[in-house]
Amino acid sequence: MALSARLDLRQSQNLVMTPQLQQAIKLLQFNNLELNEFVEAEIEQNPLLERDDGDGPATLEALEADNLAAYDKAVEGESTPGDAAESGWDEAPDGPDTVDRTSAESLPAGNDDPGDSDYDNNWSSASVEEADPSLSPTLGSWESAGSGGGGRGGEDLPGLEESVGQDKTLREHLLEQITLDIVQPDERIIAADLLDSLDDAGYYTGDLEDVAERLACPSEAVDTVLGKLQSLDPPGIFARNLSECLALQLKDRNRLDPAIQALLDNLPLLAKRDMQALLKVCGVDVEDMTEMVEEIRSLNPKPGLAFEPDSSEAVVPDVLVRPAPDGTWIVELNPDTLPRVLVNNAYLSQVSRAPKQKSDREYLSECHQSANWLVRSLHQRATTILKVAGEIVRQQDGFFQHGIQYLRPLVLRDIAAAIEMHESTVSRVTSNKFMATPRGIYELKYFFTSAIASSAGGDALSAEAVRFKIKKLIDEEPPTKVLSDDRIVEILKGQGVDIARRTIAKYREAMKIPSSVQRRREKSMRI
Repeated sequence: MALSARLDLRQSQNLVMTPQLQQAIKLLQFNNLELNEFVEAEIEQNPLLERDDGDGPATLEALEADNLAAYDKAVEGESTPGDAAESGWDEAPDGPDTVDRTSAESLPAGNDDPGDSDYDNNWSSASVEEADPSLSPTLGSWESAGSGGGGRGGEDLPGLEESVGQDKTLREHLLEQITLDIVQPDERIIAADLLDSLDDAGYYTGDLEDVAERLACPSEAVDTVLGKLQSLDPPGIFARNLSECLALQLKDRNRLDPAIQALLDNLPLLAKRDMQALLKVCGVDVEDMTEMVEEIRSLNPKPGLAFEPDSSEAVVPDVLVRPAPDGTWIVELNPDTLPRVLVNNAYLSQVSRAPKQKSDREYLSECHQSANWLVRSLHQRATTILKVAGEIVRQQDGFFQHGIQYLRPLVLRDIAAAIEMHESTVSRVTSNKFMATPRGIYELKYFFTSAIASSAGGDALSAEAVRFKIKKLIDEEPPTKVLSDDRIVEILKGQGVDIARRTIAKYREAMKIPSSVQRRREKSMRI
């Protein structure tokens, strides 16, 4: 068969991920901190974008009144030609998904003049309420995260968090004591070297022989300095292992005797709750052993962590849920987590009057299109989050009314089908987003749990609700009658839960609950 070259024409369709579409998808999965960082970066590089930190209402009631007034104005037809209605983003709650809304027809053309834009100049709560008025009668005003604090008297005055003195670190705390307690220059050099090998928990992780060789000093001198460092505050500092750390703390309390030292030398037996072996090793009775164990439990196994600054940040919810007077739930976005961004059309009009080169006009056109697209993307993100959160609250009404034991089995597909969106969109919305409810703050992913069949043939139960039942049974078990996994299976089947023993063991281990044998040993030591 001879080989020859030929030309063929083929027609195909594929989805092109435009930069605007990629930005809309990226914004959807951002949490509130990432969103504010992204908006700040866009404001810095786009001269037509600015953050609106105006004198908006500070209280929730004022925010609601402002929203209702804006909504009434829009209904009466007083909105400007640049409203969201003309931009094509006031669709019903059962409209298309983010990907569907972003099409070639809705994207601005590359040669569009900046003055021809129909996009909404201001991302306001009124436009969101027009998009989906059924989700909440009050959605809150779009305030910037920085404008929510009403306790500052002026922009130039420092806030309370800026005026509070910082806590000392562990290293600073120890250096002050070393300066006062160790006066010999050679010992201070050894102490400084040992301090460099201290971890965050307060344990010494280096090698004393290496220190002696590196500093060309006797090993006895290094041991002497280490002994002085172990007498510093907090007790237990510079220990080389857990047993030594606990012994130093007991020594500081003048409670280190041979019996408790033997207990510290056999901590693996204590971890196994092997009471008989411990009684034999320590040579004490059950009463003395119980007192010794309780005293060890009162010690701090990581003394250095008390001096480290707490780097954790409080969770700021993206969605607020509160009960309505009629027994339903009001779902609204948290105004403090959403940046209020607008396009400075006045500045655009001013700079457009002067004659410019073609490159300048193209730059302004690109900035204007980018600014308008960001406003639209933020609007779409807010609307989508509100729709997903509202449907979650509707389907998990039993949880909000009665508690975790009434949590229903729920998967992403259920929410996606109810609001006519794709599962991937729901997954992005629920990632790293939190909801503040009367029962606490929960991540949106928390409400999605697998189903466990009912032995009575009724509705399936949520895996999270079953875990709650298991934990409650174990917490209420008497010390003299510890429940085994098989016994828990029997009890749950009596309550209509069809579950296997290995599933009980898996849930118990996930909640870090020891086995029945370990619980029996532990509770017997507390009697």
